[in-house]
Amino acid sequence: MFHHEYEKRLLKPCNEGKRDSQSSPMSPTYLSPTKSTNNSYDRFIPTRSGNNWYTTFSMISENSRNGLVPKKTRENGEGSRDGIAYSSLLKNELLGASIEDVKSQSEERGIYSVLQGRNLFKYATPTKDRALLDQSSPYSLSPLSAKSQKLLRSPRKTTRKISRIPFKVLDAPELQDDFYLNLVDWSSQNVLSVGLGSCVYLWSACTSQVTRLCDLSGDGNSVTSVAWNERGNLVAVGTHVGYIQVWDVAVNKQVAKLQGHSARVGALAWNGEVLSSGSRDRLILQRDVRTPCIVGERRLGAHRQEVCGLKWSPDNQYLASGGNDNRLYVWNLHSLSPVQTYTEHLAAVKAIAWSPHHHGLLASGGGTADRCIRFWNTLTGQPMQCVDTGSQVCNLAWSKHSSELVSTHGYSQNQILVWKYPSLTQVAKLTGHSYRVLYLAMSPDGEAIVTGAGDETLRFWNVFSKARSQKENKSGLNLFTSIR
Repeated sequence: MFHHEYEKRLLKPCNEGKRDSQSSPMSPTYLSPTKSTNNSYDRFIPTRSGNNWYTTFSMISENSRNGLVPKKTRENGEGSRDGIAYSSLLKNELLGASIEDVKSQSEERGIYSVLQGRNLFKYATPTKDRALLDQSSPYSLSPLSAKSQKLLRSPRKTTRKISRIPFKVLDAPELQDDFYLNLVDWSSQNVLSVGLGSCVYLWSACTSQVTRLCDLSGDGNSVTSVAWNERGNLVAVGTHVGYIQVWDVAVNKQVAKLQGHSARVGALAWNGEVLSSGSRDRLILQRDVRTPCIVGERRLGAHRQEVCGLKWSPDNQYLASGGNDNRLYVWNLHSLSPVQTYTEHLAAVKAIAWSPHHHGLLASGGGTADRCIRFWNTLTGQPMQCVDTGSQVCNLAWSKHSSELVSTHGYSQNQILVWKYPSLTQVAKLTGHSYRVLYLAMSPDGEAIVTGAGDETLRFWNVFSKARSQKENKSGLNLFTSIR
């Protein structure tokens, strides 16, 4: 039912608008408040020719914008870097924006909530600078503006994804659950050696073939450590009774037998043709495998308990050793006494790794009572950073291509962590082993790792990726790329 006044207004002629001199002072008038009484139209619409409305879609809140499209579209479109680039390109071409870098736009996505409540449209007269900005070069063959061309040329950092599941799992029966042993190593020839009970097995990553290298069950012995030399043709096998066998895998023949330890040999490290071995007898022996009977051994005695970690520096000048006495020592090639001693760890030091990117940087990890990864500047002998991992540190290994490292853990998380150095932020956390992750080795290309645990499995993970500068050089000046 119409209101009486509204009905009267609706039926009133359009040319009627002037007041009758006889009309009542209370009778309604229908004039625009912004115009004089000479104009009797109901509304006044101004003319805005010559002016521009600018639309600022960046002020739309994230929640409102996401509500306009399906979830799947958002995941594949605007939520991705390609979606942000496409959105920025449209803003440049349609709205006259000046976006030159996709990275800056992805960072601004976090401040949309601050812009809520502002106007979506703004009315302004174009400035001289903006008019100049919209002009493209008369010599350009591209239909896009200069800003959009720069946007498309901006570097795009690919998103790195680390799979949370292993790409291969192998059964490893009789793989011992012993913190002080080192039973897995990966050669430069892409062959994995594993000590299982009294035998050593070789697994080829190229052909997936498994061969048995040796069997020590004849004298009631067992394997306590394995280590490949740098060339990948010799593998050293430490035993429970204290001697070491050196095998040539090409001919499947034992080429040396090194005696001298009175207890099990749990740690081995090669430096050229010189093999260093650490034992429960607290000694570190260094011997040349080519002339073990001619050249005498070097005996390094400083640890008070079992030696469980040995690693040579990348330049082969310093040897780091860790023991069950919570000590970390650094030795050089000439002295029979350690040149540096670190006593900050509160548990056994098995995990040791030298950085290939920072000269003199050494990382070490402590056992259950310590749980810390510590970093040392061996050039000055000073401690650096420390991070509490929350669980027993079993192994450490640096990436060959970036300043990152991976650590494996035992009590009580049984996990694998990837760290970024020096920020020490976690890049990934990998789980799957049901026992302590006591063994770790890296593939020769530096992209994959293999881990072993007392659950009698070996798990292969894609953890690291090659940097662009580290990949094969395609330059025509590099003659070696053409040799086959």
